[in-house]
Amino acid sequence: MAGTRNRIPGVASARFHLILLFSVKLSRLNGIWLAVYIEFFTLLTLFTWATRMESLDVGLAVGIAFLTLAVLDWIALAQLPRRGRSFGPVAPPLFVLVPLRAAVTIVPVLVPLSPLWIATLVEVGNFALTGYVLDSLWGEPFRLSITRLTLRSSKLRGAPPLRVLHVSDFHVERLTRREEKMIKWINELRPDLIVYTGDLLNFSYINDERARADCLRLLTQLHAPLGVYGVPGTPLIDTPEVQAALYPQTPHIHWLKNETIEIEGYPQLQLIGLTCTHDPTLDAPRFAQVRATVPSEKFTLLLYHSPDLMPEAVRAGIDLYLCGHTHGGQIRLPLWGAIVTGSLYGKRYEMGRYQSGSTTLYVSRGIGLEGKGAPRMRFLCTPEMELFELRGSEP
Repeated sequence: MAGTRNRIPGVASARFHLILLFSVKLSRLNGIWLAVYIEFFTLLTLFTWATRMESLDVGLAVGIAFLTLAVLDWIALAQLPRRGRSFGPVAPPLFVLVPLRAAVTIVPVLVPLSPLWIATLVEVGNFALTGYVLDSLWGEPFRLSITRLTLRSSKLRGAPPLRVLHVSDFHVERLTRREEKMIKWINELRPDLIVYTGDLLNFSYINDERARADCLRLLTQLHAPLGVYGVPGTPLIDTPEVQAALYPQTPHIHWLKNETIEIEGYPQLQLIGLTCTHDPTLDAPRFAQVRATVPSEKFTLLLYHSPDLMPEAVRAGIDLYLCGHTHGGQIRLPLWGAIVTGSLYGKRYEMGRYQSGSTTLYVSRGIGLEGKGAPRMRFLCTPEMELFELRGSEP
């Protein structure tokens, strides 16, 4: 955090922030520079194989195969906006994929193994990398899932079951099949109440008129019998200008800013909606001030963009705390999970359900994808929305 400007605590680590800024610069590179970049690694692969195998023919064959796969990676990235999938720059992810593919191709030949083992490792490694690229770019970002949870509380005893749908982090670039599926499922689920926890537009498109228009189209399709409620997300995303452009055009959505509201038609539930600055020294006092106005017998549902108020929520006895922001890491590793979370607490609240005292926290993986030069990828981290059924506890 120190030494970086235009950085908001809890959005990303200082290192990740610098990487993101560098990726923005990379996104400005044109196709000629990308071709030169690929050619460099192709020649490196060719000469390494030719030298180690003492055969120029083998080096040429491997070099041509590497070049073919690298160009296919380029094509796979370039086709995403043309096919209406995602709309990020090609250069930053390609700058990572090309040396990664080179490593997969070169490292086995540097190890003292038989030619058969070397060839097998190279083939399997490149096959796996190609599968990862295609699935994380073209597949997983569109495999929307619904997480269903039931929560019981004595505060709801005698009240009818309440079905609450939570969605977060739309990050709209353009409307895609992912958002279409989301609306279709919402209409089929017919929740009693819909809550949204911020980040309407993709960071690359906050000033893009079409993105704003598409986001408005999405918001106008959110309806529930007991209402739709939302809170702002990260200040760099849900800027005052974005809010001024979209909030007045969605009067059916109650946008909560450091306030509490009783749900009309379900008086046992009290919503608390907070504006997120990602600075607990600012947000915690505001939360405490709003929380103090809620009667203790009410079931409290806190909407806040980030999980970073969990300690304060536990101390305040919040019943259910819903947020997003982390995207579940978006790209996860087996047995490790999220690489980056964007939370002040690191991996402690990276995604899913957490319980502390009487407080249940759910951190949504969200719907959309990170912006700027970040790759429009998901791996082991499908987009999700959550359907909670709130019930009274057994007598």
